[in-house]
Amino acid sequence: MLALRLVRLIEGHADELALGLTEKLRQSERTRDFCKVSPEGLCLAAAEIYHNLGEWLLQKTEIDIAERFKVLGARRATEGVGLHQFVWALVISRNHLWQFLQREAFADNIVQLSGKLELQQMLNQFYDRAVYYGVLGYMETKDEDGEASGLGEGTGAVREVAVPVHASGRKHRQRVVSANCPA
Repeated sequence: MLALRLVRLIEGHADELALGLTEKLRQSERTRDFCKVSPEGLCLAAAEIYHNLGEWLLQKTEIDIAERFKVLGARRATEGVGLHQFVWALVISRNHLWQFLQREAFADNIVQLSGKLELQQMLNQFYDRAVYYGVLGYMETKDEDGEASGLGEGTGAVREVAVPVHASGRKHRQRVVSANCPA
């Protein structure tokens, strides 16, 4: 199945993708509140999904997705990330993967194109559920705690963070440019 090969391509570049997503979230005007979240935490959360994307798309149930993203939505609410920014971050994450595939995996024939379309459908279904359950978790936390959102302010910074290189947990130092985040 070609879609599975594309998933393996993503998993093989999970750390690079996670770091790129972290930078996008911390630089976008639409996700300013993510400056309140540690870059390490963002990178690790993204890497966990990307490293195990095949499992998330092919083996995990809707209940698994609900559990993971309700917790993530609740966490972002308590960290002060606005709901609209949380949802936009999931959209950026999906688009980040698709842009990577457009760069790395060329569809030279109808079979390959069909595989890319199959993967796009699986990714869309996954992210639709992630948004739905993330919003549920966020709203449950907001209902319990009162108000849990607001817009972040930022001036800009370059930070050094340790990010995993492999699933083994081995770390290296990486610069994260945070144009909209305070130092």
